Amino acid sequence: MEIKQIDNGKKGAFYVEIDNVKLAEMTYSHAEPNKIIIDHTEVSETLKGQGVGYKLVEASVDYLRANNLKVIPLCPFANAVFKKKYSEYADVLV
Repeated sequence: MEIKQIDNGKKGAFYVEIDNVKLAEMTYSHAEPNKIIIDHTEVSETLKGQGVGYKLVEASVDYLRANNLKVIPLCPFANAVFKKKYSEYADVLV
């Protein structure tokens, strides 16, 4: 399953698209030049139970590290994942 990303410099998203239909998405906004805010995560019922939400968070962490960014996970799901994997993801948290 491929995680794609779109970013216009102000807002962005990590998402999964199958047959041109977006089935999972995690959206974020750029808060400062070096900080993003994850504000929403949604996964289609057809993908539930496959760890897609975790994969979206993991893709965001890879992006954060590659671009020397920090994150504020306001989305309840993303926040729970960052707390659960704190020891792995502490370096990207504000």
